[in-house]
Amino acid sequence: MRYPEFLTSTGTIGFVAPSLGCATEPYISRFASAQKKLTALGHRFQFGPNCSICEGIGISNTPAKCGDELNTMYKSADNDAIISCGGGEMMCEVVPFMDFEKIRNSKPKWYMGYSDNTNFTFTSATLADTAAIYGPCIGDFGMEPWHEAVADAYGLLTGSKLHFKNYSQWELDSEDDAPANAPYHVTEPTVMKAFVPGYDDLELGSSPTDASGAPDLVRFEGRLIGGCMDCLENLIGTPYDKVADFAERYKEDGIIWFLEACELNVFSIRRTIWHMKSASWFKHVKGFLFGRPGIYGEELFGLDQYRAVTDLLSEFGVPILMDLDIGHHPPMIPMLCGGYGKVEFSEKENRFEIEYELK
Repeated sequence: MRYPEFLTSTGTIGFVAPSLGCATEPYISRFASAQKKLTALGHRFQFGPNCSICEGIGISNTPAKCGDELNTMYKSADNDAIISCGGGEMMCEVVPFMDFEKIRNSKPKWYMGYSDNTNFTFTSATLADTAAIYGPCIGDFGMEPWHEAVADAYGLLTGSKLHFKNYSQWELDSEDDAPANAPYHVTEPTVMKAFVPGYDDLELGSSPTDASGAPDLVRFEGRLIGGCMDCLENLIGTPYDKVADFAERYKEDGIIWFLEACELNVFSIRRTIWHMKSASWFKHVKGFLFGRPGIYGEELFGLDQYRAVTDLLSEFGVPILMDLDIGHHPPMIPMLCGGYGKVEFSEKENRFEIEYELK
């Protein structure tokens, strides 16, 4: 796995919009605020041509122009790391225009974004063996003050922090009429769950005297890949699906999947898990990390967000951790896609920690 050099205190940040750009409010104001805050930290900027336009369908421009922007900015010597302007809907159409061969042969560079940006953070790792950061897009860096999670993302981008833990509260709904640079509207206490096959599939700590014998402290480690399931579903079986090959290359490490859903209901989540499993995506798996789904707390015909995945994944006999700080309900832990991670989870302490190793 290739790891880019970390962003220095005076490094130049490149901005790209392979999904939606910062062309409407509040994204225009958030982008401006982020530039002010990052300038104060000593950074300069390079702007891709699509950052402030909205001429595509669900993305900033045509797929070809979005792909050209990303390829050019990635190979440019005028920026040191790249942060995406935002998520969107149709970045899957940009993937055919990404030059993974040249990316693989270029000097590696950090790319950070989430949601629709899965189409690059995931493929960068699986197709080009180059680590990327599944973390906030540039708008979040405009909040005042920074949430700890935004500082954590900056810490990973700059290499000052490689060990992360869960946050105490999360945002179920954004605050109405909040100013553009408002921080996350965190109101819900973080409560995580773990399912350990082999112990009657009981949630850890489900009773004071756990007759199943399931350990309170769960530890596992391996090579991390994943992202937004809405996007990953589109890649299965395409020419850009080399997941089985990736898992085989890193089978000695084992694979940890981090997954979260944006707009999928519980049946769509279950169908996606079935599709991924049927495509042999879970070979050599060591554990699963699930973020809170965008449609949180949904139950349809007796199926909830937990059984949507645990029923199908229990056969792998590995821990399944759920409702983690990953994805569309902020705050989010920055996930190092392609990196090596060491996970420790305690249900009793309601504590999740992950440490990255650059190996």
